[in-house]
Amino acid sequence: MYRRCTALPAAVSALAAATILLSPATARLEAQASPPAIDNPGASRPDALDAARLEYYNARYESAAALTLGPCTTEVNGAAACELHTAALLLQIRNALGASAGNASAWKDCLGCPALLSAFKLALARGQVLARARLQEQPLDDETRFLLGKLDLNYVWLQLGTLGHKTGWDEYWEGRHSLDQVLARQPGHVRARVARGWVDYIVDTRMPRGTRWLLGGGNKKKGLLAIREAASTESDFFTGAEARFALWDTQVRERDVSGALATARILIRDFPENQELRKFIEAHRSVESSAAASSSR
Repeated sequence: MYRRCTALPAAVSALAAATILLSPATARLEAQASPPAIDNPGASRPDALDAARLEYYNARYESAAALTLGPCTTEVNGAAACELHTAALLLQIRNALGASAGNASAWKDCLGCPALLSAFKLALARGQVLARARLQEQPLDDETRFLLGKLDLNYVWLQLGTLGHKTGWDEYWEGRHSLDQVLARQPGHVRARVARGWVDYIVDTRMPRGTRWLLGGGNKKKGLLAIREAASTESDFFTGAEARFALWDTQVRERDVSGALATARILIRDFPENQELRKFIEAHRSVESSAAASSSR
């Protein structure tokens, strides 16, 4: 049983930064290594969920949400679709609010946001019910336990960061413990390593020292290492993509421009229609040119 609390400390709202790309950071990541390329064996004939993942990683979140709605709401094994559906809705809300995320007036001005939030809550509840029911029958089903943890964290990122609501204590602890249980049995589980790495990184870098203990502590170096190693681990196409996007995000946060550019170029090859990646590459092309000019002198 997880401890019930109606509100988290205000500082905990920074946890939501884990889902927001291109956030500012304060230090440079050391010794980043560019991950190997990944081939996409299913790109020509993707199934419904893979088609949604392609849309998601090409930053077409509305399309990804539409493709996952049916599987989430109708399939008995729809927890994976619900997880992706909530992630896509979260990013739609974040993009709609823009830089004013967490501002009450911005929420009032966002005409489409209430419907998106309602859809998020429905999909979250559906996914949690499916995952918990499955775990009642199969407590050692690590894929389902991971999905439960990821669903919980999607809720945390939405409430605390995007909406600025100081809530989500139960979901945070259930999500953290779920990831720890998966990794205790499967230390090489790439998706769980990435998600757990984010928790360690955000708690250590965004929490005031006096409140980190409320969240079980964090470890920036451990989190960065987990994400970097996950991005270099051989895995299936979409698992590798998730790890690489996490690597790119941390490189941006750590102001490792050259490393972030290298990772972005690998990602843009696999997801050529992702405009977020393209804008980043274009915005930092001059940095790369300057570095090349300096090395040739």
